[in-house]
Amino acid sequence: MLGLGMGELIIILVIVLVIFGAGKLPEIGSSLGKGIKSFKEAVEGEEKKEAASSKEEDGEKPQ
Repeated sequence: MLGLGMGELIIILVIVLVIFGAGKLPEIGSSLGKGIKSFKEAVEGEEKKEAASSKEEDGEKPQ
């Protein structure tokens, strides 16, 4: 994991707490989670489109 040990992760967490404060962390985490979920759905949608278009080129019906 990028060569980060426990000490480095704790330092990063402390810096984030100082910058944003404890009250904003749940909001930031929620936003980050929603962004990752949205990105995954977009990537999966593109993969499905590509698979469907390649099946159409082969003469198969898409599901």
